[in-house]
Parts: sequence; structure tokens; C-alpha cells
Amino acid sequence: MSIVKRSVAKAREAYHKLFPAPVLKDFPDENLPWIDRPNPDINGFVKQFPKAAQLPYDLAEKLHFWEEHGYVILEKVISDELLDAYLADVQELIDRHKEYDISIRIDRPEYVKHPVMKIRDVPREIIEGQYIKIMDFHNASVAGKKVMLHKAIVSFLEAIFNEKVVAMQSLTFLYGSQQETHQDFPYVVPQVPSHLAAAWIALEDIKPGSGELHYYVGSHKIKKFNWGNGIFFTNESTKNPTDFGHYLNAECERLGFEKKTLLINKGDVLIWHAALVHGGEPIRNENLTRKSYVCHYSSALGYFRHRHDLVNEPVRHEFNGAAVFADPKLTAYENSFKRGEKVE
Repeated sequence: MSIVKRSVAKAREAYHKLFPAPVLKDFPDENLPWIDRPNPDINGFVKQFPKAAQLPYDLAEKLHFWEEHGYVILEKVISDELLDAYLADVQELIDRHKEYDISIRIDRPEYVKHPVMKIRDVPREIIEGQYIKIMDFHNASVAGKKVMLHKAIVSFLEAIFNEKVVAMQSLTFLYGSQQETHQDFPYVVPQVPSHLAAAWIALEDIKPGSGELHYYVGSHKIKKFNWGNGIFFTNESTKNPTDFGHYLNAECERLGFEKKTLLINKGDVLIWHAALVHGGEPIRNENLTRKSYVCHYSSALGYFRHRHDLVNEPVRHEFNGAAVFADPKLTAYENSFKRGEKVE
């Protein structure tokens, strides 16, 4: 076993000692976000929320919609200039990929044994193809951090958590993911599991046939799937992601939840609940990209150590009153793509 793998194993062991995984059937009541508790007083909350009057949308309306449906859409809130800076960073990464240790996930059959690889070790034609996720490129990209922690996103997340927002991770897509129907929380687990949400940021206008995101309206309230060892997917789980997807599709259809596909425009943002059921449609037009940036978030209460170092205090970068942690494993690349410094 390499030194790196031993270090990762030790970190995981330390994590499980600090935060032993209980067998849960649902999120614990004691630290649920206020809006996930029974009968939340949304109008009362908005009256005392300092940023409510400064937002370019009606916060009370958005929170009522979120509580009922499990998502909101914020239209044209991120500038083309900032998104173009991020896209230029992504293109530079691809053009110079042999210089970087940044990870990508490849969900193609020939990579099934080693789906996560360093981008420098992957042929360019694979990187620019389907079934690719560029992982945590925000660590290297200033523009990526600014998009991730844009004030429109942060303000809404502050309201649902009623806590300081902390970004956890990001995925960048050139094409539709075509991912099985799923929920995020079994796979993305902060220290307080219910303190989790995600943003799907359109980097271009999304066209029909591009492998659009699909989601079931109101599905964040369905009974949670039992993996055989609780509600989180681990090495000890006796059920698999395909079982999970079958359960979710069947349950959403049984309950009559509307299935929608996401056709939004560049600069629009979908923010969704950790338990919203969603996935990726098949790509029906091979000529269409679906450039998007997906970020996961928690709160200062819910995520206080970087997942790559569960012992030491993280190095923090702050934008709009929210934080994202530097990756302790890739310090050489932190903020090395600097286009975003001059763009808001």
C-alpha cells in the first residue's frame, strides 16, 4: 500500500472514530434545518432574516416553493462574464491536462475498475467526451470559487440552513451525465447529514436532447431508501445504486410526483434539496453539449473539516460571507487559474 493510500485509510479510520455512522432510517430530528421541521414559520423567518430585502427575488415565495417542491430556480443571476471566465479555465485545463493532478471521474465501461483518475493520465479524446466529471476544479479556479459562492446562491442557502454556508465539492460537466435516478445524501455526507443542498449552474443554454437533468417535484419528502445498513451507501451496504434507482422511480410514480426535465439558460441556477430525486436523461442528440457546474453545500455546523483531512483546521477562502476549504492534497494548484480575479 502506498503512503498516500495509507494516509487516506488512516484519515477514514479517524473519521469513523470521531463520527461513527449510526444505522439511521431518517435524518435525526435534533439538527434538521428549520425549514425541514413540521410547519415551519416561513413568513416569520423572512421578517427577521437580514438579507431578505436585498435579494432580487421574493424570499418568502421561494422558501414556500422550496418547502413544498424541494427546489427553486433562480433566473439569470450569474453574469456571462464570470461564467465565461470559468469556461476558459476549464478549456485551459483540458488543453494542458498533462500538467495537472486534478481528478476526473470516467463512467465508461473500460474504466469501471478505476473510474477516478488524474486528468494528466487520461487521453484528451476521453476527457472531452461523454461520461466525464471534472472533480473539484473550483480549488484551482478563482472563477470557479466565485461562481460556486455567488451571492444569489449563498443568500438562499443561508436562509434554508439559517447558518453560514460552506461549499463542499464541485463537478463540472461538458455533456449530460445520463446518471441513474438518485438522491444526493446517501453519497455526499457532511458531518451533519441533513445540512446538505446542491446547485446546478447552467454554463450554456440547455437544449432538448442534450441529456437534460430530470427531477421529481416534491420527492424530497418520500420515505428514505434502506441500503441494508441504513440510509447511507457504504462498503457495508447490501443494496446497490441500481436498486436505489428502481425504488425511487417506483415510489415517485406511485405517489404521482410530476417528473420534469430542466431546460434553463446560461446564468440560471437550480438549487435542490439533498433528498430531491433526480438524474440524467439519455443524450438523444450526440451533437449537443450540456455544460454545467454542480456544487454541493453544507453549513458551518454541518461541515467543518475538509473530507481529505478530518483532523486539522482547514484553510478557508471566503466570498459573500460563505466559505470553501482549500484541498490539503492539492495545495500547489490552489487558485492557480486566476481569470476570475478581475471578474464579479
